[in-house]
Amino acid sequence: MPSDARSRMIDGAVRLLAQKGLQGTSFSEVLELTGAPRGSIYHHFPGGKDELVVAAVRTAGARTDAYLEQVRGAPPAAVAAHFLEAWRVLLLRGGFAIGCSVTAVAVAAESVTLLDAAAAVFREWRAQLAELLRTAGVETGRADAFAVTLIAASEGAVVMSRAARSIEPFETVAAQFAEQARGLAAEGSRPAGH
Repeated sequence: MPSDARSRMIDGAVRLLAQKGLQGTSFSEVLELTGAPRGSIYHHFPGGKDELVVAAVRTAGARTDAYLEQVRGAPPAAVAAHFLEAWRVLLLRGGFAIGCSVTAVAVAAESVTLLDAAAAVFREWRAQLAELLRTAGVETGRADAFAVTLIAASEGAVVMSRAARSIEPFETVAAQFAEQARGLAAEGSRPAGH
């Protein structure tokens, strides 16, 4: 079981990555935010900053996985709406100052280790969303295409809304996906051969 200091440092890194990006997430910033003892840095993360960032990316990924499980068995429109709601809340509660910690790493990392960690999280989200859609009756190829497009479009919408400091770009994307998800539901309910 991870120590409390280690968990606090990982949680702090998730938050800082979402707010300040990879370059703005230093051990000093993490310690200041979390109150973890300075001596615990290399005890818990002997691999340095990359080890902390990988742990943060995996934690952010696992939280989204758990969040998505809440809509297992729901129709496609509810799956898409649930995924989008997480980002909407993040934008609004954070005053457009918070984005996705995984994206922050993906766009700024030069380290293959960090890029691989971000890629693994995106693959997991894609697989989980596609599986939730298949469970709702969406054909495999369509489920996967919708899942990857939903992730890419929502990440882009978060970036655009942060830059504009407005929810409008995000809501435009969300409305498009609501319409597309309703179409997926209609396709899944048609008898085979029609």
